[in-house]
This record gives sequence, structure tokens and C-alpha cells, in this order.
Amino acid sequence: MQHHDTNFGVASSTGPVDPSSVQDSSAVRVSVGPSASGTSTNEYAELKKLIKQQGLLDKQPAYYTYKILLTLGMLALSLTFLLVVDNLWLQLLNAVYLAFVFTQIGFIGHDFGHRQIFGGARENTIGSLIFTLFVGVSGELWVRTHNQHHANPNNADLDPDIDVPVLAFTGEEARRKQGIARFIVKYQAYFFFPITCLLAFSQRVRGIQFVLRKQGKHPAAEALCMAIHFVLYFGLLIYFLTLWPAVLFVVIHQGLHGLCMASVFAPNHKGMPVLDKDSRLNFLRRQVLTARNVKAHPLTDFWYGGLNYQIEHHLFPKIPRNKLGEAQTIVKAFCQAHSIPYYETGVLQSYRELLQHLHQVSAPLREEERRR
Repeated sequence: MQHHDTNFGVASSTGPVDPSSVQDSSAVRVSVGPSASGTSTNEYAELKKLIKQQGLLDKQPAYYTYKILLTLGMLALSLTFLLVVDNLWLQLLNAVYLAFVFTQIGFIGHDFGHRQIFGGARENTIGSLIFTLFVGVSGELWVRTHNQHHANPNNADLDPDIDVPVLAFTGEEARRKQGIARFIVKYQAYFFFPITCLLAFSQRVRGIQFVLRKQGKHPAAEALCMAIHFVLYFGLLIYFLTLWPAVLFVVIHQGLHGLCMASVFAPNHKGMPVLDKDSRLNFLRRQVLTARNVKAHPLTDFWYGGLNYQIEHHLFPKIPRNKLGEAQTIVKAFCQAHSIPYYETGVLQSYRELLQHLHQVSAPLREEERRR
């Protein structure tokens, strides 16, 4: 893996990083002093003005109408297949396809959560409830945790996305693990993708707990949407497939759905510098330095739901998905002009860096075992 040293060792970098501002993220948290806070507190405002001048924050009703209808069409195809095909092996292939479809539905829910589709609170609340109805996940819980991630990306103390009991993203965190978690972390590069197959199950369990505890603003509405989803989901599967084939379908569908989500989310920040609560990076640098873009291509743009433009998305979460490519041109040029490293790499390299980072972080645990 390329170390994220003073120039990040990146394929697309627009300038050197102040050595005092970023250290090798594989071993330590990064506490950044005032020298890394940026030469101008108005940099972000300047960049946002450029984005607004191009109309990139404007709503895109035609585009999202197309995306929603396309996604519903993909879901309808899977349901039709379930109803008319009487072959278990083909239905298991349908489970694989439905995992991809659920991930695409998740992207629509993600865009609702960031108010990319509608500006009003009421419309976005309805969108969140529809998301809960279609995939069985608490939309409100997801928005809360995701907003916390956006505010504190790769912050070891505050980012919920790197607070994983059986994974470690810094050497300090790895050394604190005990029991079975310590064993898993020791070989986490090998366990990472199998573990992500549990992600969809975990989301649904946490969503049910959130609703039952009535922690949200609309617990009754979310509970109703979730109940309707699970009744229809399990009811249709058991009716058309019978019990045990339905169980197998669920395991494949939900497992691969978790894997699909991880294939999109994991490369975005994992293996980039990890900050701590004392970091003084300004907003612009915090969002750019902790994010990794995956190079644009029509296939990656579709598979990632636009989240391969992770830097632009973190800087301007309300930019509609179809405008992120245009925003990238502006953000890249701005970063170059202000000597802010901008990291972009290919799909396979992003996974390679992620796994090598995890392997490097857990190396002291394996070395400790060898010494015994």
C-alpha cells in the first residue's frame, strides 16, 4: 500500500500536505495543530460561491423522477420474477439481483436524507418513511448517524462509521481489543468483507431497537412502515418459495446487500488519515484530506450511486447526484490552486489500499502472537 505521507503518494494530488497536519493513518490518530487550519478561513465560502454560480446546488426534479422510476422498475422486475418463476436456483439468482436493487433504493434514501431531492422538511420526512417502507431500515436513525459521520469524517472519537466493535482503523484501537474481537482484528483484512455481509442484518436490528425505544420524531409512522415491509417481505417469500427456500433467499439477499453497501462505502474513507477530537483542520481540509474519490466512469457512477465523488459529496452534501461530476472539475482546480491534496484512485486500487491498511494496522497483534 502507498503510505499517506507528506504528499499522500497519490495518483491525483494537487499539492503537498503540511507535514505537521497529517501523519501515517495506519498507526495513530492525528491531532492537528493550528498550522493545518488553512491560510484563509474563507476558503470554503469562496469554493461554495463557485459551486453556486454554476447552479450545482439547484434541485433536479427531472433527473430524480427518472432515477426513482428506474429503481422502482428494477424492483418490479425482481418481484415479477418471484411471482412467475418456479425454480429455486433461478430464485437464488433473483436474491443476488435484489441485493443490488436494495442498494440502489438505499442511494435514493441517502439522497432524500441529504435533501438533494426536496428542500422542505415535510417532503424529506415522507421520503424517509418511504425508504423505511421499501427496505425495512429506520430512515431517521440512518440520517442521524450519517450526519454525525459527515460532521466528523474519520474522527476516531466522533465518527460512528469507524466505531466498529470487531474492526480497528488505528494501531491504538487495535491494541485495545480483547477476546474474540482481538482475534478478528488480528486478521481483519481477511475477515473484512465476510463481516460486511452482516451489515444489512445489523442495520435492521438497530432500526427495530430505535423504533421500539421511541427515540425518533415519528416512531409510530416508522414502526408501521417497518412492519408493513417485513410482513410483505417475509410473507411473499414464504408463500412463493416455502419456508426453508425463503430462509436461504433471505440469507443470500441480505448478506449480499450488506456486501454491496460495503463495496461502495468502505473505500470512501477507510485507509485515509484518521483524526481525533483535538484536530483543528478547518472544514474544507477536514473533508478533503479524509476522503478518497474513485475515478469516474458511467459504470462506477451507477454502482456507487455518485458516492465515488466522495470529496465533492462531503463538501456539498446537497448537490444532486447528477451534478457531482461537474462539481469535481471545480473542486479539483480549487484544491490545486490552494495546495490542498486531492486524492483519487481506481476501483481495484481503492480496495487494495483499504485491505492493506487494515492488515498494517493489525500487524503488531500478529507480531505479538509470534513472539509467544
